[in-house]
Amino acid sequence: MEGDTFSGLGNGTQIDGKVFQTFQKSFVQVQNILDQNRLLINEINQNHESKIPDNLSRNVGLIRELNNNIRRVVDLYADLSCSFTKSVDASSEGDSSGALRSDGKPPTNKRSKPL
Repeated sequence: MEGDTFSGLGNGTQIDGKVFQTFQKSFVQVQNILDQNRLLINEINQNHESKIPDNLSRNVGLIRELNNNIRRVVDLYADLSCSFTKSVDASSEGDSSGALRSDGKPPTNKRSKPL
């Protein structure tokens, strides 16, 4: 897969296989955490509905775990955002990655005017 390029960023920019694998890995991590959060939320709701003191006490730890998971997702998305921006910037500057537009030409360095 390394050396492969993928288009689909919507603007004709292509990304190499290594960058794509990094994005894919991060999205899988995020999805796994979100799946875990769904299970935690279900357990928290069941404990709350049961009104059993031990279950309600257990919710304290479960809610902490849920909050930590949410922080992890936020951090992963922040890292993804930075990686994506660097990847797009590098390919738009004609980086050594050899990224080309969908028409096979090198990307132009045209920037929109600031507002």
